[in-house]
Amino acid sequence: MAAPVVDTGGFESWLNDRLDSLEVDREVYGAYILGVLQEEETDEEKGDALQGILSAFLEEGMLEDVCRQIIQQWTESCARSAAKGDADDVDVQAIASMIEKQAQIVVKQKEVSEESKKRKEALLAQYANVTDEEDEDQEEESTSGTNFPGAEKSLFKNTNVEEVLIRQKQKREQAREESVKKKESDKMQREKDKLAKQERKDKEKKRTQKGERKR
Repeated sequence: MAAPVVDTGGFESWLNDRLDSLEVDREVYGAYILGVLQEEETDEEKGDALQGILSAFLEEGMLEDVCRQIIQQWTESCARSAAKGDADDVDVQAIASMIEKQAQIVVKQKEVSEESKKRKEALLAQYANVTDEEDEDQEEESTSGTNFPGAEKSLFKNTNVEEVLIRQKQKREQAREESVKKKESDKMQREKDKLAKQERKDKEKKRTQKGERKR
């Protein structure tokens, strides 16, 4: 199962600065490292993948330290993002609760309006001299009593909450698709990096052998 998608803004800024300090191309390798951290489940898997990416640039002793720093920073970023997500969930629940209360108020006021209408109709029935005009006035009052403005407002707010939830779901689905694509790209790049590293070693070996033959 892939790791949860988090707000990586702060982490990416830190990672870019760290790669710059190591003289590693942030534009190319920053995205690969981020993809590995999002997809790999355990710290050990993350560490192995990171070493595969950075081994072409760092010595073995420094390589382990840098990979450990990256994983630690990522873990802290995930924790901060999870805390923020919990706070957002509380806000959504509060909004939903408020909408529910407003809807209950609307229903109660409609019930009161219906009772008032029935009382008025019963009162009119007692008098034979009530004019048609008075009947129309009573009907208009009864009808206007049911048009509580809060109903439209409550419906508007309810629609907004649904739109927020739909956008959040779309973002999660898009993030998962992008994560799968990035993982495949990461694997291809790691293979290229390994081949490039091996080619450099072979060239260095050939130069060393030529130097020995000259001596």
